[in-house]
Amino acid sequence: MRLIGILILGAVAMLSAPPDTKPAAPTYNKDIAPILYKNCAGCHRPGEVAPFSLLTYQDTAKRAALIAAVTKARVMPPWKAEPGYGHFQDERRLTEEQIALIGNWATSGTPEGDAFARPSPPTFTDGWQLGKPDRVVTIPAKFNVPADGPDQFRCFVIPLNLEADVNIGAAEFRADNRRVVHHALLFTDPAGQARKLAAGSPDGGYTCFGGPGIAAGLLGGWAPGQVAVKPVPGYAATLRKGTDLVLQVHYHPSGKAEQDQSSYGFFFTDPPTRGRALAIVGNNRIDIAPGDAKYVVKASATIPADTELLRITPHAHYLCKDMKVNARLPDGSVVPLIWIKDWDFNWQGSCTYATPVKLPKGTRVEMEYTYDNSEGNPRNPAKPPVRVTYGEQTTNEMALVFMSFSVPTPQDAVTFTREMFRTQVDSAAQNR
Repeated sequence: MRLIGILILGAVAMLSAPPDTKPAAPTYNKDIAPILYKNCAGCHRPGEVAPFSLLTYQDTAKRAALIAAVTKARVMPPWKAEPGYGHFQDERRLTEEQIALIGNWATSGTPEGDAFARPSPPTFTDGWQLGKPDRVVTIPAKFNVPADGPDQFRCFVIPLNLEADVNIGAAEFRADNRRVVHHALLFTDPAGQARKLAAGSPDGGYTCFGGPGIAAGLLGGWAPGQVAVKPVPGYAATLRKGTDLVLQVHYHPSGKAEQDQSSYGFFFTDPPTRGRALAIVGNNRIDIAPGDAKYVVKASATIPADTELLRITPHAHYLCKDMKVNARLPDGSVVPLIWIKDWDFNWQGSCTYATPVKLPKGTRVEMEYTYDNSEGNPRNPAKPPVRVTYGEQTTNEMALVFMSFSVPTPQDAVTFTREMFRTQVDSAAQNR
């Protein structure tokens, strides 16, 4: 009986003891790998522009502190648009919970965990993601990227020699050397102006920054990890007879001498039944004094007809810190379109809305950009700071936002763009 009593008392003590509520530390296989596979592996894998791979536990664990630091600071993944200011396709934004999970794992000894809990590594398409293109254009000659030094921006002129108009349903960029190709933008040159800038160049290109330096239309773009956009029925970009292409490529040295000869593939389609209007809101009245840390530029334009906003592309150079674009509806309410609180020229790109934003006639698109021309701006290319004005060069600044709107017919696109440009107001830049 004494033994039974002891056992009963022991059991009661065990039942009444407070449970160990300390949660188990996150593991790589169960918790961290899924985050990295989805948000980081597109760039952080062999042969890509990122400096190291994050596909294995070994690669990740030895960089755990670095990964925790850059994700907490939201430097990585490089998604600049703030939450709540537009909802976009293919967002690479980590949640606060994911960031905390990475930090906890890094400070808990980076446990690997059960191998059976790890998802299969992502697979990537090496060839054309959209299938075989109807036509492929390539940089005329291999471009030499030095082992080190500053990033280079090169515009390559690609004559199409079109004998008739063609309709493009989709365009897909294929980087030849992903170790050095940081991003690319594709422009149309209906007047053939870029040929003069590239005359005599052995690679068919010329140095450019910000844009191609000519009156050109934006046709497409690419950044590491970007997924090719499938054709949308009813839409097409029409390239007129005689149009040239200008491919701007941003090259980042990899540490050894490299070459690149990237390509663009085009997928033809029927003539468009709906139109896409490209509108630009901007301000060229920029004159920033050295030392000015809060220089504000504003501009606005009125939408001339009921429409849907499909895509938005803010653009500035190195001094811009904060850019905000809103839509003020006729009833006075405001629809946030995009807000970038830490603009970085090296991580610019287009943002396509997950659901097109409906905007009625009379809506006012308002942009406000803030620039920092002080010594405290680590991205300021001038040491000490110098006066900066509007222009295409590295030493200049810009304040633009490109927007793609849906309109009923292709013919409406020309009218829409012209009328919206006519209503533009650019406020004199000012110090806040």
